[in-house]
Amino acid sequence: MIDLYTFTTPNGRKASVMLEEVELPYTVHVIDITKGDQFTPEYVAINPNSKIPAIADRDTGMTVFESGAILIYLAEKTGKFLPADQKNRFLVLEWLMFQMGSVGPMFGQLNHFKKFAPEKIPYAIERYEKETLRLYGVLDQQLADREFICGEYSIADIATFPWVASYEFQGLTLDAHANLKRWFETVQVRPAVQKGMNVPPRK
Repeated sequence: MIDLYTFTTPNGRKASVMLEEVELPYTVHVIDITKGDQFTPEYVAINPNSKIPAIADRDTGMTVFESGAILIYLAEKTGKFLPADQKNRFLVLEWLMFQMGSVGPMFGQLNHFKKFAPEKIPYAIERYEKETLRLYGVLDQQLADREFICGEYSIADIATFPWVASYEFQGLTLDAHANLKRWFETVQVRPAVQKGMNVPPRK
């Protein structure tokens, strides 16, 4: 049994989608980051960085924080969505790191400055929107001759999808990136993705 500590953010959705995809039983613990739940001593003991998501695996006694590490852990635990051969394994890890180091931070900054910042700063909005669109282009090119980011469906897709899914929230469109749009629509209809994207349910 996995204990999942999460909230309604793209990073949180990565873990719940993965858990649905690998069909592991899990219990959801809502960490309401709007109320500061992530700073409680009990949660800091699980994730010293006070971010979501995190998991605790009752089978092994291990706790894991950072969404990318969680995906790798669950992939290794179940033998799913992370190739065993070195070449393809590192291809998936490259694109997972691309999501962790570029897609998440840049899309997240755009979300912040466009939707949540108390003051609208045109320079910041323009900077992060331009970079978001550049990253759309990188993904679009990668998907030009592949159904999924690394060919076969993997944790690279699971990590990236919840962030791309925020495009409407950001006031953007995928129409200029046909390969990315096709990929998004393909992943979106997976039953596990639909279930995981609703954990925890939005109020």
